[in-house]
This record gives sequence, C-alpha cells and structure tokens, in this order.
Amino acid sequence: MSEHLTVVDHPLVQHKLTLMRDKGASSAEFRQLLHEITLLLAYEITREMPMTTRAIETPMEEMDAPILAGKKLALVSILRAGNGMLDGVLELVPSARVGFVGLYRDEETLKPVQYYFKVPEGLNNRLVIVVDPMLATGNSSAAAIDLLKQAGATDIRFLCLLAAPEGVERMKEAHPDVPIVTASIDRELNSKGYILPGLGDAGDRMFGTK
Repeated sequence: MSEHLTVVDHPLVQHKLTLMRDKGASSAEFRQLLHEITLLLAYEITREMPMTTRAIETPMEEMDAPILAGKKLALVSILRAGNGMLDGVLELVPSARVGFVGLYRDEETLKPVQYYFKVPEGLNNRLVIVVDPMLATGNSSAAAIDLLKQAGATDIRFLCLLAAPEGVERMKEAHPDVPIVTASIDRELNSKGYILPGLGDAGDRMFGTK
C-alpha cells in the first residue's frame, strides 16, 4: 500500500454505509452493519502483507504454498468506538494481537487527552492496523499514532469508516507514511468537530448511549 488514501467504493460497502447513516437504524443494526463493513474494509487494508511459502501436502501431491510471513499483525483500537471494528478484522485475522489506546476529546480545545495505552510487544516487527470508525479532526488519530511510533511501530495503517477532508489532511501532515483506508470522504466538519453529513457519534449509536 503506497498511496496515502484508499476509498473503498465497493457496492456492498456503500449500501451498508447508507443503512448505517440512517438515523432510524437501531444500535443492534448499527453494530451488525459496522461489523460487516469492517470485514470488507479489512480485506482491502490487509493487501500487500508480507508472504512466504510453506511445504504442505494436498490430497493430491506436495507443494510449496503461499502463507503469511513474519510476526502476527497488531490490531489497535482507539477507544471506545474502535472496539466496534475489532471483531470484523479479527474474524479475518483471528491470530492478531490486540491493543488499545484511550483518548478523549476536550470539548473546548478539540485536542485529544490520553487516559489508557496498552499494546502488544514487538510492534517494530509487526504490521499495525489502527481502527476507529471516524476520522474527524484527525487530532486523536494522529496522537494515537504518535504513541504507537514511540512504542516502536514502523509499519502502520489506519482503518476508518468515514473521514472528513480536514482529518485526512491532518493525518497526511502528521503521518505521511501511514496509509488510510475508508469507506467515504464526507463533506466537512461542523463547528463541534462532527463529520457532515456523517452518521452522528459512532460510539453512542453503537452502544445506545446518549
């Protein structure tokens, strides 16, 4: 993955995203749709993972077959909304190690404040996929990636459901080496840092909190 930004315009992704945007969707529907979309996005973000071969025996004959190389990937959720995307990726890559970064946004400054950080060891030898449904201002995402780089990560990709142009720009400025995969680039942010047209607060809609 060399390009900084990939928008997955697959018909199933776009269809499911429309159902999620609808304010009439229940929390259960929202979570299920997020799980399904994440599976499809994870397929895209795991392209170009390092491969090797292994000698196996099929029912017919022996062969050298392709298999993933290196240490198992690390999946890092930006709490709390990122947790809604964990299962989708883990369904595809069940052996992945999982970490968590806890950041909340100061409503006055819109700047991220860290409250939790727990990640797998050996990040320098792993592909690290960071998940968070919304790339809004980009401040929390950039801060999370700062922390991961400090912890040794060098091969990082960012997976989100929606992105605002401002967030994409902020990430490109702060971390030009981190590719972003998303289902949509929305129009803009409002004055409170929410994505428009967006889908509201992903965490609230996922967990039924208001």
